Amino acid sequence: MDNLRGMISDATDFIRAKVDLVPGIGIILGTGLGSLADGIETTATVDYGDIPHFPVSTVESHAGRLLFGHLNSRAVAAMQGRFHYYEGYSLKQVTFPVRVLKELGIKALIVSNACGGLNPQFNRGDIMIITDHINLLGNNPLIGPNDDSVGDRFPDMYNCYDKDLVELAEEVALEQKLPVKKGIYVAVAGPNLETAAEYRFLRAIGADVVGMSTVPEVIAARHQKTKVLAFSIITDMGLPDALGPCSLEEIVKTAATAEPKLRDLISGCVERM
Repeated sequence: MDNLRGMISDATDFIRAKVDLVPGIGIILGTGLGSLADGIETTATVDYGDIPHFPVSTVESHAGRLLFGHLNSRAVAAMQGRFHYYEGYSLKQVTFPVRVLKELGIKALIVSNACGGLNPQFNRGDIMIITDHINLLGNNPLIGPNDDSVGDRFPDMYNCYDKDLVELAEEVALEQKLPVKKGIYVAVAGPNLETAAEYRFLRAIGADVVGMSTVPEVIAARHQKTKVLAFSIITDMGLPDALGPCSLEEIVKTAATAEPKLRDLISGCVERM
């Protein structure tokens, strides 16, 4: 992806030829959360496979479509399915859609994911507002030549998860009488889940939840100065002294159970952003 600016332009021009809407907010829908899109009054849909230079989702529960429409009367673009490092994509490919969303007009990005809980005070089905992250992917989407027209060579990660948006999410959750957690997300490469020793290590370094996504997109968003609000649904617990077997089916089922609450929370936030 040496010609990042040109690739962004190719993808953006293709989408603009099909979509009149200019979105102000981008939304990334994570594992098991694709039906969050049901709350969007969709006016246009574009398959990832049709967009120049876009990767294609290979993970179950990721539909692989870019949706345009309105959520609580706000113009939005939603990624119904994201990309992961473990799929074999480079982090520049994983974050390419974030670049395109910025070019299409977004000022803020809302990210969601399914994750494993590390904090013993959390439970399956809880929703957590992400306040910070730890990158243990062993890679970074900004490695390589920097395009100064996209973002700074050494971007500051201060206020990575926008404090005003976090506060807004807390206010909306309170109004909806929805209990939420706040905490730190650690990203690992996957695709296997963690060992008991790894869960213990991740908790020891300060993480509240663990997942295999989100951090690359957030780094890219902050590189291009897009504000970020992010949520995790805790679908399983990684407590090293109380571990049991876990499957994707269980993860998706738990995500689907908590999804309506997250949909209402995101909808309420969008309305006031």
